[in-house]
Amino acid sequence: MELPRLRRVWTRVFGLAWPVMAEQTFRTAMRTTDILVTALFSPAAVVAIGLADLYARFPLRIGLGLGGGAIALSSQDTGAGATDTRDEAVTQALIVGALAGIPFVLFGLFYGEYAIDVFGRLVGEPTSPEVVSLGSTYLAIVFATAPARHVALVGARTLQGTGDTRTPMYVNVAANSVNIVGSAVLGLGLIGFPRLEIVGVGLATAGANVLTAGLLCVAIWGSWTDASFARPRDLTIASQLLRVSAPRVVEGFGSELAEFPFNALLLGFGEAVNAGFQIGRRVYQQVTGPLSRGYNVAASVLVGQALSAGDPDEARFNGWAVAALGILTVGTIGLALVVLAPRLVPIFTDDGPTIEYAVAFARVYGIAGAALVCFSALSGSLQGASETRIPLVARVSGMFGFFLGASWLLGRTAGIGPRGAYLGVFLAYAWMALLVAVGFRYSGWADRAAEMMAERGSGVDASD
Repeated sequence: MELPRLRRVWTRVFGLAWPVMAEQTFRTAMRTTDILVTALFSPAAVVAIGLADLYARFPLRIGLGLGGGAIALSSQDTGAGATDTRDEAVTQALIVGALAGIPFVLFGLFYGEYAIDVFGRLVGEPTSPEVVSLGSTYLAIVFATAPARHVALVGARTLQGTGDTRTPMYVNVAANSVNIVGSAVLGLGLIGFPRLEIVGVGLATAGANVLTAGLLCVAIWGSWTDASFARPRDLTIASQLLRVSAPRVVEGFGSELAEFPFNALLLGFGEAVNAGFQIGRRVYQQVTGPLSRGYNVAASVLVGQALSAGDPDEARFNGWAVAALGILTVGTIGLALVVLAPRLVPIFTDDGPTIEYAVAFARVYGIAGAALVCFSALSGSLQGASETRIPLVARVSGMFGFFLGASWLLGRTAGIGPRGAYLGVFLAYAWMALLVAVGFRYSGWADRAAEMMAERGSGVDASD
């Protein structure tokens, strides 16, 4: 790569990504706080919130999927100056997101206990009554605000697609700060509040979801952001939004579905193994998750806007440049985590067996860090080009073929226990990175983006 050109792209990446990284730092800090507070109750509480969060990530995946469609159309139409189609895409994505959250509200209210208990049934061993009770309670509270969670995710990515990564940062930092304080105060009963334990942690998360959605809607409605609300009229925009979003949603759902038998597998090895996985992954996500998400968003914006300007060569260069920056930074941090894991994990728990497994999982994720960020950056690049099918194939095949398949084969069938899961996790992310790299290099995503922009009347011919 040409060094001056590379430095120019990296400068733009940091300009777009640092607010996303700051925002995600607070988001991951909020989730880390939840684990820290919950760990003070019992290992069963950590397992309960970890299992409930598997379900809570389904609204996350829908929100990210719709947000992926919104950021693709938003970045392309902003670059082309087609503000009317962009604003209509924004509005339609928010409406669809809110409606898609309603089934989760009902699920949390009526099927929460069965949802948590099913993990034990998968391995023929009953889930402890304490885990079922705590997990179902937390799930019902968080799912009650699923529509707001969708609106928050879609609204943030819509604004990021316009190049405005600061407004979502301000909103999410404020809301997640409220969440962090709320989890500690309500969970532990500080400064005169009752000690609600896992109920308090759930209420803090639910409140932050509603606050985030409300503030972002006010920001879009007001005059201080480029995006605005518009009356939905054009079915072509709705069709494209769903065409781009659907593979992202399916990708996310496939990933989460693989997590269910995987967590059941770990639970079959003992609660300490499952709790160790939850904590080990949380340690990794806390130190690297914000960077990966920032690179994903920056890649989407840079590739989408380059394509809207009719420069697919620049779009391709931008994608590779973001991936290289991610490997350099996150890969280095991941290797440092391998060394520092024994010092970081005890912050979360003092349970000896849990610490042992958490350190091992944290190190596995640290070694896989370069592959994970490569997948994230190139997936973002393809998303900016409206190509979300390749990441779908990469993630689903990696999660079912290696994350679950290899882990189950080695850990349970071959009988080597948790070590089989360590290898399965690493192989999954290496495979996912390889597939998106091949797809970004050889597929016709630039032509696909040009065709879709022409279809909705907002682009130039990217093949010129």
